[in-house]
Amino acid sequence: MKLENKEALVTGGSTGIGRATAELFATEGAHVHIVDYNEEEGQAAVAKIEAAGGRACFYATDVRSEESVASAIVQVKEATPHIDVAVFAAGVLKGAFKTIEELSMEEWDATLDTNLKGTFLSAKYTTPLLAAAGESVLLIIASGAGVRGGSSSYAYAASKAGQHGLHFKLESEVGPQGVRLHVICPGGIATPLKLANVAEGAERDGRDPEEAKKNASLGDPVGVARVLTFLASEEGSYVRGTVFTR
Repeated sequence: MKLENKEALVTGGSTGIGRATAELFATEGAHVHIVDYNEEEGQAAVAKIEAAGGRACFYATDVRSEESVASAIVQVKEATPHIDVAVFAAGVLKGAFKTIEELSMEEWDATLDTNLKGTFLSAKYTTPLLAAAGESVLLIIASGAGVRGGSSSYAYAASKAGQHGLHFKLESEVGPQGVRLHVICPGGIATPLKLANVAEGAERDGRDPEEAKKNASLGDPVGVARVLTFLASEEGSYVRGTVFTR
């Protein structure tokens, strides 16, 4: 019970790394607040957590919208006066395998709005609740793409690099308020986003997308969730800086 009686908030908690993290946090004793636009999967995550004896709530939220994020955090504050750990895992990938000339403004904006603006808005409204805890942890899910390597999408790489850059300024602001901040950069993980990316690349190359997904050798989202649980716990209190995973 590494997170017993902790209040945890997870954006993008309906699927992928966010979903795996929300479920593991609940198993470790946290009360989990899932913030996501995907209501069907989000409610399913809450039901699964509660069926296992855990505690969770879902807030239908569009992280691209300041009004939506602000409204969600108001609802969270009605349930708890503080947040002990927040995970920003909401993300999309648009414009994969396109040249810079082929990439549309719609694909660029859709990716940056969710990944980068979504991180900014989530931090803007969540950090006061993290500071209210006295000691807390903020975990931003970026990627190796745009931080120490390339990506299949210009927009995705730029958004992840932006998240990494944003954390330097954010850390200097929230660190003195007792918030320990990490950027986590997973490698190839079998999330719906990554599997769709693998299938898209296969189709572009004239290969079988299902066969490509089967042979992709991707990691399990639960593996990343275990790293996040460690970082969120007292055991991870001596870790500093950006963390790269498989």
